[in-house]
Amino acid sequence: MADEGFTHRFNLSRRRRENTPAGTKKRRDLWVTVEEEAALVARAEREKVTVPNLLITAALSETQETTTERRAAIAELMSLHNLLARSSNNINQLARQANATSEFPAEAREALKHIRSVAMRIDDAIDGLM
Repeated sequence: MADEGFTHRFNLSRRRRENTPAGTKKRRDLWVTVEEEAALVARAEREKVTVPNLLITAALSETQETTTERRAAIAELMSLHNLLARSSNNINQLARQANATSEFPAEAREALKHIRSVAMRIDDAIDGLM
């Protein structure tokens, strides 16, 4: 096939599920009340997916976690990683000042080690979620 070397990238903005090579085999009709329909549509819009995608994702999820909830967790971890990076930058500025004054507190060195280890753990967690 032409796309044998194609590597799939996780698309965070996709509303529909990907097409399957064999196509759709079964159709399920679902009867809901007006209130249930409104709640499904509202939640699907909040999560930026279609109602069928929302229902299938929720029903087949082992962890009861939707794709959108996973995206939110990834975004939060990335935000935390950025916060740690800014903190590391601040510690580097302390180090630069310490080099200029010849006084560097030992606590700053330990804090930098801790920040780096936490950043590595966050990266590993993001990779695990992907």
